[in-house]
Amino acid sequence: MKSLPLARALALAVPLLMLGGAYAFQFIGGLHPCEMCWWQRYAHMAAIPLALIAYAARGRACVSGLFVGLAGIAIGVSGGIGLFHAGVEYGWWQGLTACSTSPAGGSTADILNQIMATPITRCDVAPWHLFGISMAGYNGLLSGGAALLILMLLLGKGSKA
Repeated sequence: MKSLPLARALALAVPLLMLGGAYAFQFIGGLHPCEMCWWQRYAHMAAIPLALIAYAARGRACVSGLFVGLAGIAIGVSGGIGLFHAGVEYGWWQGLTACSTSPAGGSTADILNQIMATPITRCDVAPWHLFGISMAGYNGLLSGGAALLILMLLLGKGSKA
């Protein structure tokens, strides 16, 4: 499998870069994630250990390929959620009907203060666009494309061998 090393590298690099970008927008740009943003992140978070296992199993191509494939599927799931989320932002369909927050704990007054200080982030409003595409849309396009590429490489469609 000549394309396995490239597929393995993409399976690790894509979720690291996508999560890095998401956290940069959150902590540097001040754009707080909504519930569906977190769902996209969770899928990328799942892809990272799967890709790391694929690297650990480099000596066994079948095992490594299996975990690369699982990482690719997780990346694709993030992309699918991103496309769904983008559709909600563009008003193509309805998304979540409830907000969610998780107070850290403490006294009743502490919890109330945490809730009141938490920024309200709606899933149906895109806080950022570039060329008319939201962050969720970019995640859908980039993650979906990367997942397809990873799976094509695993199936041998990306090489001429």
